Amino acid sequence: MSASAASTPSPAESASPAAPASPAADTIGPQTLPGRSLAPDVARGLMLALIAMANVAWLLWGHEGSVGTTPHVPARGPLDTAVQAVMTIAVDHRAMPLFAFLFGYGMVQFHRSRLDRGMEPRTVRVMLRRRHWAMLLLGLLHAALLFYGDILGAYAVAGLLLVWLFFERLTRTLIIWAAVLGGLMLLFGLFSLVGGAATMLFSPPEVLAQMEAGGAAYATDQLRDLASGQPYLPSMAARAGMWAITTIPLALFMAPLPILLGWIAARARLLDEPWRHTRTLRRLALAGIAIGWLTGLPDALVILGVLPLPDAVGWTFSGLNGAGGVCCGIGYAAAFGLFAARREGRRTGITRALAAVGQRSLTFYLFQSVVLVPLMASWGLGLAPLLGTSSAVAVAAGVWLVSLLIAAWMDSRGMRGPAEHLLRRMTYGRHT
Repeated sequence: MSASAASTPSPAESASPAAPASPAADTIGPQTLPGRSLAPDVARGLMLALIAMANVAWLLWGHEGSVGTTPHVPARGPLDTAVQAVMTIAVDHRAMPLFAFLFGYGMVQFHRSRLDRGMEPRTVRVMLRRRHWAMLLLGLLHAALLFYGDILGAYAVAGLLLVWLFFERLTRTLIIWAAVLGGLMLLFGLFSLVGGAATMLFSPPEVLAQMEAGGAAYATDQLRDLASGQPYLPSMAARAGMWAITTIPLALFMAPLPILLGWIAARARLLDEPWRHTRTLRRLALAGIAIGWLTGLPDALVILGVLPLPDAVGWTFSGLNGAGGVCCGIGYAAAFGLFAARREGRRTGITRALAAVGQRSLTFYLFQSVVLVPLMASWGLGLAPLLGTSSAVAVAAGVWLVSLLIAAWMDSRGMRGPAEHLLRRMTYGRHT
């Protein structure tokens, strides 16, 4: 699921001008370049491409069954199978951690920039709290009106909780807690591996059959049909209910680790000053992406039919895949930062368009749903039953490319994204 960039909902005004260290940034040093940094915005812009491709599968109602631990639909040919394998290795369970990492990074940017403007720390904390409550409301509306896979609500809840518990603590404390959470994720991954193997080895065939018949397999086709395959008003209630059920678990178990890692990276200005951290970014990119792709490989082999795995234990590699997805999301962020560092002095063409989308990431995250959902849903054009994975991913990539053009046009006219403008009004209140 997923799911403005990071920061997504990081407002376009959250620049990173030089300033003294703040209570929430005990490792921050002076900054040498004025103005808005390129790397975080480019990372958010590229992240939206991954989110569009990851989210579109949740809209494919009208297909019987699903593939793996993701909402992919049964393949209609070799191309679909190949795309599903690539998505499983490189996109699924990877876009969401990247989103969460950049969301956390944007929180520190927001806090720092307001302190640099002379605001009181208590005032900025109130603004952060208002910002997250506003995101929660926007997430609920997004889910009920359009997309039940909304992730804004989960990040809003995680933000409220984590800011209350950790935001002004030392970086060393954040690192310890991130290590604890990472260890728990790894332990869960190992537990799912052992549990799946034990179930296959020691459960009689009739028990496995009963598990499959009882819904142990991932029956996401029913969720898709409820959310997109019925008239609009009943589907609204279904989407809101699904969102309410999934938001708290995602906020408590999936979002905290990448958000904390985003805080740690932002305190070190890893993406604000990528030219100072090229060695670190290179290592993170290589290691993170390698781990992420390798941990996605077992599920991809299942999809390809190389590794037989009963549907009743299709969750065997899910924990490993989720833990690797966090590593991959960090690796992608680092790789995007390296790309932006090379383009820092040449903000033209595709680089400028990517940054423009990233600056308006909340707007274009919602834009994806505004376009894709009516295309797919039964109350819209109803294209979903006609599409397979490969064609749906192509449509999602096309929507992202259109968003690049619109964002570049808005940037050329100095226009803030409407969602960012609304979030700013809800966040600031009387503070401007």
